[in-house]
This record gives sequence, structure tokens and C-alpha cells, in this order.
Amino acid sequence: MLQQKYIDREKSWLAFNARVLQEAGDETVPLLDRMRFLGIFSNNLDEFFRVRFAAIRRLTLTGISGEKFFNGISAQQLLNDITEIVIEQQAESLDILNDIEARLEKENIFTIDEHDVTEAQENFLKDFFVQKVSPELVTIILNDLDHFPVLKDTAGYLAVKLVTKIQTQEEDVDTNSEIRYAVIELPKTINRFVVLPPEGEKQFVIMLDDVIRLNLNKIFDIFDYESVSAHMIKITRDAQLDIDSDMSKSMLEKISAGVKDRRIGEPVRFIYDQTIDKDTLHFFLTNMKIDATDSIIPGGKYHNRRDYMDFPNLGRFDLLYKTNPPLPIPGLSLDENIMKKIAVKDYLVNAPYQSYSYVIKFLREAALDPKVTTIKITLYRLAKNSQIISSLINAAKNGKKVTVQIELQARFDEASNISYAEQMQTEGIELIFGIKGLKVHSKICVIERLEGKKIKRYGIISTGNFNEATAKVYTDVTLFTAHQKILKDVSKIFDFFDTNYRVHRYKHLIVSPHYTRSRFHKLIDREISHALAGRKTYMKLKMNSLSDTEMIDKLYEASRAGVKIQLEVRGICSLIPGVPGMSENIEAISIVDNYLEHSRIYIFGNASQTEVYISSADIMTRNLDGRVEVTCPIYDEEIKQELIDNFDLGWKGNVKARFHSQKLDNKYRQRGNNPVFRAQLETYKYYQNKVIQEEVI
Repeated sequence: MLQQKYIDREKSWLAFNARVLQEAGDETVPLLDRMRFLGIFSNNLDEFFRVRFAAIRRLTLTGISGEKFFNGISAQQLLNDITEIVIEQQAESLDILNDIEARLEKENIFTIDEHDVTEAQENFLKDFFVQKVSPELVTIILNDLDHFPVLKDTAGYLAVKLVTKIQTQEEDVDTNSEIRYAVIELPKTINRFVVLPPEGEKQFVIMLDDVIRLNLNKIFDIFDYESVSAHMIKITRDAQLDIDSDMSKSMLEKISAGVKDRRIGEPVRFIYDQTIDKDTLHFFLTNMKIDATDSIIPGGKYHNRRDYMDFPNLGRFDLLYKTNPPLPIPGLSLDENIMKKIAVKDYLVNAPYQSYSYVIKFLREAALDPKVTTIKITLYRLAKNSQIISSLINAAKNGKKVTVQIELQARFDEASNISYAEQMQTEGIELIFGIKGLKVHSKICVIERLEGKKIKRYGIISTGNFNEATAKVYTDVTLFTAHQKILKDVSKIFDFFDTNYRVHRYKHLIVSPHYTRSRFHKLIDREISHALAGRKTYMKLKMNSLSDTEMIDKLYEASRAGVKIQLEVRGICSLIPGVPGMSENIEAISIVDNYLEHSRIYIFGNASQTEVYISSADIMTRNLDGRVEVTCPIYDEEIKQELIDNFDLGWKGNVKARFHSQKLDNKYRQRGNNPVFRAQLETYKYYQNKVIQEEVI
């Protein structure tokens, strides 16, 4: 039997989401954070079905079996396997939720439903329903409609069954019954969790779903009904964007139309409360044209559990992880001119351990500085009320030439990015909407400043988005630099956006889609040659996902040559580590903890002449060949050592680190006789010590 070379990327992703679910089930995690992880698990699963499951389903509809794409199994079999795994995970998540709620009760926090409310609570909720909920409800009676309404994949619905009386003309004749079906959309304008007035030390929370169930009589009081029931259903649709090819339309118009059309995408998953009546379920499945080729999953009473990410804290901060305030960067002050400091040396921001405010301050300085002439930046995902956008608009109002490459096809952020694009257009900012067939995923900014008679460049290169909201929970590194040769390369990338038929040469940056694959090959080949020559060699690679089979084969080749390879891969890992004759010199772990590990750091031993890179790119085919990505060398020796230290701190982790393996069993790294080492907490201490050392000096 041939040794399996790769792990299926979909199953590997489901194993990653199982690690998130492990955090929800971990009794050492604070209770309210366990609830948050349950929400993250659900949200991840929604996106998986909308994107990956939907893509595989589209393949089955073409009649292509797909064995060559999916490790020798058919696309249909993979869909079946995914559905089976997800049903098991959903059942586990429900058990975890029940456990969390039981433990919260011991903390005097009670999650109740419509059957548990006291008379006082019922009176409160009836008033709340009339004042807040009823005006926001969309309720549709379905029986007599010519066309069944389109149910949105981002919404939760109550499927309602009404058994109504039919009055006859004659007296003393029994009335007959008629069944009516209706659907109620849960309003997004109201928090899913309704906090009730406390009773002594006891605090109470009820789901909005149950508030509606409690008041069904108010909604349907025009009907003379015998019984009414409401069960939750949820639809997930294919999230592929179909872009209009009409040349007369702008990219903004095309993406806007595509986002609107997404709401009627093909269904790929249907979840229902398994206590629903069979006739009600049949009515909805039939009218929504959902059949056995779609993933039909029985669930509990509540769906859209992503909302648990926003479960109210009720003032119980003792049931949450302790918040560590972001630290200052030694040598760089928010009270001083940042550009002057960067002119002298490079600086690194490692968020959320260090303050992201330095990035905002840098852009605000540039907006006001009379000597700054131009600002160029790439934007992918932005905060809801983006300070980045505010700074750029401020710069434009101050007469700077501002150029923004904004990715309109950043999945699920299209509508937000369209809105920001329209704002910036109004303010006179020059917009670039990317390159046909390529997403722009790089995170770069270059500022040109007139100093004497020469233009000097200052810039930012990051592993994460220019997003001050996610910077609070995503670990990402951002380089501030005035290295003129690196920033000349950054400027060439913006030239490429403008004239993308020209392929530029870069002396320092490694840029996808033209050079990353070949350059990474050369870097690995160099380590192989060092190993074969008996020189010291290793690779330490940190990323979100590793799935490109050609690059995996290259890592296998390096392993066989004797190169020691350490991989920190948070999500998908299609590489199988530790297999004799194939990957015995490769170890791979995943860290899932309070922060989302998001930075990409690539370290090559190079016979003690260590090279360190930061990157926007994971080692996935799309990042290497189908996106504009930037990998940047680190030349400052202090920063280089800092990034090596960061990797090593993660590698030493023995609390939240799990091994990647062919079994996909998410086995925790064993502690043995070693002391407890929680990588994220130790990383924070590492930066605390840097601040203390600066104060001592």
C-alpha cells in the first residue's frame, strides 16, 4: 500500500475548526470565553459551507468525479464525508453548550427559554416585544404565495406551523382544521441575547427566538388557531460571486451587483431543529428545492450560534480572560514624530501584544505633514468605523495625492469595501480596483516626502490587514521602514497595479504571482545544498495554512536531505510530518488560543547566515499563483532576532499547541516534566521585559 502524501485540505480545515471547538470544551478556559469560541466555531463553519463545500458541490454538478483533486476520492464522497464529520461536530458543540450553561448556572447566570419565565419576567418580555421586537419583525404567510420567498443565508428563521379552524355555515357541525405555514425572520437590529432584570444575585438571559415564541399569540392573533409552533431553520448558500462581463460597467457596479445576486445563490446546507414536525420540514424542503445532494443537518433548538461571539458579559469580567493592555514599542513614542524615528532605524509592531496605535499615528502624521506629497496603500479588510480611512481622507483634504488599491472581492467584506470606496471617491482619492484574475492580498503602504530637493520614502509592510479592530485579537507583525531600496520595490508594485501588462523585477521583495513560488524553491534548495554539504541548516516556517502540494513536495525533499524543519501552521496543513523516508525531519504544530495566530514568518538557517522574512502569503496555491502578495526580508538585526524569538516562543508552547498528524486527532503536545509554557502569555511577557529593559537603560 502506497504511503499517503497529503492530507485533504477540507478535512484538515475541519480538524482546525475542531481545535476551536476544543477551546470551547476546555474547562480551563473562562466560561464566557468558552461561549465565544463556540460562536467562532459556528461562524467558521458557516463560511466553510458557503465557500469550500459550495465549490466542491459545483464540481459534482458538472459531472466531474474529482478524484485527481481530492486525494483519490470523488467529490461526492468528499461531500458525504464532510457532512458526516460536521454532524458529529455539531452534536459535540451542542453538548459543550449544555455544559457551559450548566456551569454558568453555578455562577448565578441562567439562560432560560419561554417555558421558564416567571410572571414578572413574562410581563417584562411582553412589553419588550411590543416596544422593540414587533416593529422589526418580518413575518410571511407562505401557503398562498405564487413564489416561495428567498431565505437569506445570513439570517435565522422560525418555521411556523399554524393549525387553524375552518368555520362551517351550519351550526352544530364540527369545525375542520387547516394547516398554515409561515416564516419569521429574526431581526438583526436587536441583540440575539435579551438580558432580563436581575433577581438578587441571579442574572437571566433569554434568546430573542424564545421571546418571539413567547409572543406568537400577538403575531397571529388575527387567526382563529388551535395550535401554533415555531422551530428554527437556517439556510447556507453558495457564496461565489458571479462578475458581470459587461465592459460598460465599472468594477464597483459589477461587484455591487454580484453581492446582491449572492443572496439567491444555490443552497448548500440546511439545518433544522430536529424536534420540528415532519410535515413542516417536508413543506420547507420541498418549497426551497432542497434535496439529498445538499447537506441536510439535524440540529438543536438554536442555530446561528455564531451570535455566541457576542454573548453579554453581564459585568462578570472574572469569567473572561484577563485583558493585557497593548504595550509600547521601546524607542518609539506616540508623543513624538514617528517618521523621524523611522528615518534612523526600522521598527516592528507585534499586535496585539504591542499597540496598533503606532500605525494610525504614522498615517495621521503623513496626512498633516506639509512635506508629504503622496500616500499609496493597499486595503483588504477594514474595521467597521475605520481610522485608516479617516486618516486617508484627512490626507486628501490636506492636498496629498492619495492612491488606494482596495480589494472589492475580499470575501464577505465586499459590501463594506464598496461603501468605503464610494466615500473615498467622493473625497478625491484615486482608487485602483485590482487586476483581473488576481486578488490583491498584500499589506503595503508607501509615503513620499520631499526632503530638500529629493523625495524620501517611508513605508509599512505587514502580515495582517490595516484594521485596528482585528489588531486587538489577531497576532500580526508590521514593519516600519525607511529602507529606500525596499520601498522602491513597494512603489514598483503600485506601478504594476497601474500597468499590469508589465512584469517588474524586484531586488528585495518577493512578490506573487510572479516570483514567490520560484524564490521559495531557491531558498529551500539552498538549505538542501547546505545539508548535503554538512553545514548547519534548518527552516522555521510560521503561517496560517499549508496546502500547495508542489511546495509540500519540496519540503519533503528538504527533509530527506536532512534539513530540520519546524512548522507552526494554525489552520490547514496538508503536509504529513514525521513519516520515515518522507518527512522524518519535519515537525508541525498548531496553536489555537485566546488570540488568532495570523502572522507569517519564514526563517531560513542558511549555514548560520540566517535570513528572516515576513509575508502576507500562506503556502497555498492561491497565494503563490493567484494573488498579489508581498514577502519582505528583515535586515535589521534586532528585529530579525525578535522574530526568531517569537517563533521559538510559539514552538516551546505546551498548553495550547497540538500536533498536526495524518490521524487529524489534534493531540496536545505533552508537557512531561517541562514547566507549563503557554506561548501567547510568554510572548506578552517577552515584550513586557523589553519595556522594562528600556526603562532601566
